[in-house]
Amino acid sequence: MPPARKHHPPPLLEVNGLKRYFYQNRGLGRRKKSCLKAVDGVDLSLDHGETLGLAGESGCGKSTLARLVLQLIPPTAGRIRFKGREIKDFKGQKWRCMRPEMQMIFQDPLSSLDPRMTVGEQIDEPLMIHGKGSRSQRLDQATAVLQRVGLQPDTLLKFPHQLSGGQRQRVVAARALVLKPSLLVCDEPVSALDVSIQAQVVNLLQDIQQDLGVAYLFISHDLRIVRHISHRVAIMYLGRLVEIAPAESLFAAARHPYTRALIAAVPLPHPALKRPLERLNGEPPNPIDRPAGCPFHPRCRMRDTICRTTDPPLRQVAERHLAACHLAEASGKRQPPAAQRPDLSEKERAIG
Repeated sequence: MPPARKHHPPPLLEVNGLKRYFYQNRGLGRRKKSCLKAVDGVDLSLDHGETLGLAGESGCGKSTLARLVLQLIPPTAGRIRFKGREIKDFKGQKWRCMRPEMQMIFQDPLSSLDPRMTVGEQIDEPLMIHGKGSRSQRLDQATAVLQRVGLQPDTLLKFPHQLSGGQRQRVVAARALVLKPSLLVCDEPVSALDVSIQAQVVNLLQDIQQDLGVAYLFISHDLRIVRHISHRVAIMYLGRLVEIAPAESLFAAARHPYTRALIAAVPLPHPALKRPLERLNGEPPNPIDRPAGCPFHPRCRMRDTICRTTDPPLRQVAERHLAACHLAEASGKRQPPAAQRPDLSEKERAIG
């Protein structure tokens, strides 16, 4: 008799075919419309209590994706399911009841806080809006959540300008956590902080996750932090996910050349340590005028004929490891220099 199958609960968050296009008029008389595909067909899932790291170059669509997930901006197409419920079309009271479950920590803590309100007033505001208890009960909750993020109760009476950068980011985290959300979207939460303060905030987020079981969508440019905090990592390029894998699997054996280039650019902690150099050619293409085929092929040293004509889908290349690359299976093999590649055009061989 076969062993009984374990029951796996449905994901906390499911995103399918999510798109967000921005249109603008251009040309003589502004009669032509151009389309910027900020997010172009993203599929991802996030389990309860899991951290999914999202990394990529500036302008690849990470922050736009975060705002789409929280319904801060409407999607052009696609589905968003939270706790098994389609939320894309939630409005009014229906969405008001769902909002406490999904919160966000923004990149700049100073601009996220109202300079005219005390810390206590800003933490009390979401509780008051959602009718969470009496005034004294809300004060007790605000004090408790401040202590949970490592701040003293007298911080309630201070204004944002009286706090350090690390303290302000803890206040922002406290304001997001006071409603006891299931999902917390962290958009570059430590990039504006000193390195020593970054470690404190990241460790705080991990402690909170262990105690409360909150799930994180963690966006960052710093792959060292992404590797430290994430269970899985997704790499984004020109509005699309190009690789998703468990953190250790991705950093040990990345399959997409763009991911390998990002990892190779991370500074090593000691000069004696070395890794192979993965050089990228040029800059990211104009998102309004994308190249045909694989969007990454103009910068890729592994590119083949199929890369210039066919856009690769995100497919499974190993256990729990997805990559959008035609040559993902051969990614571990050494490629000859571009000048010796007969499949490339003369211009492509010239640029390397």
